[in-house]
Amino acid sequence: MQVIQAKHAGACYGVQRALDMAMAVVERGGEVATLGPLIHNPKVVADLEARGARVAEAPADIHGGTVIIRSHGVTPEVRAELEERGLDIVDATCPHVARAQAAAAEIAGAGCRVMVVGEAGHPEVEGLTACAQAAGGKVDVVAAPADVPEGLYDPIGVVVQTTQVRDNLDAVVAALEEQGLSPIVKNTICSATSQRQRTAADVADRVDAMVVIGGRNSSNTTRLAEICAERCARTFHVESAGELAPEQFAGCAAVGVTAGASTPEDQIQAVVAFLEEL
Repeated sequence: MQVIQAKHAGACYGVQRALDMAMAVVERGGEVATLGPLIHNPKVVADLEARGARVAEAPADIHGGTVIIRSHGVTPEVRAELEERGLDIVDATCPHVARAQAAAAEIAGAGCRVMVVGEAGHPEVEGLTACAQAAGGKVDVVAAPADVPEGLYDPIGVVVQTTQVRDNLDAVVAALEEQGLSPIVKNTICSATSQRQRTAADVADRVDAMVVIGGRNSSNTTRLAEICAERCARTFHVESAGELAPEQFAGCAAVGVTAGASTPEDQIQAVVAFLEEL
């Protein structure tokens, strides 16, 4: 059975940067906490906890030492609260997320109503929303064109969660234009996300089964799984090789492997090794 890996898969620059920063803090010693899970990968988060970096749900849960801001970023209010508590802050916000936050604030500061294309409740989207509101903007969060409110008027600007699909952004913009609007669009989708989606789709078109590796709480991994499932009915979204069974690949001549942007290389290679042994 041939095992084909997607050309672009696994931990992106922002995630690897956050992991490297967290490991450096842990090795330094002392009391360490991440504000929320550092990345959306339960296995990585559990490993960090075992090394001494506990997960805190709110600033009030951190009473001293070092706090690591996760890759998804935080709201301006949360950052201010961390500073007020006198904590040693290590900012592991992905640079692409920081760029999206700046774009949201810029649009709002220019007097536009801000439309955030993304998942309501996702920590990155909450940060984008808060940055726009802090700059004086009214904000709408829409997951799809159907969520676009009626009765909007210019000026209006659009920013997008970095892990969204370009087609969804284009569809939301089209829905705004159908209302006669001329939105200012900031395409803040990360290039790493687009690369992973494109190469995963390419592999899924050529195999009998597809394995997508990454946290089930990871939005970009979930999208990869959806993209692959549209092209390959036998698609499996797993967090580790231990979730796979030989019978799932009965009769397969070729199996594809890809992974979300929060998936380290060792987790990918464990799945590849399992498949190559079949």
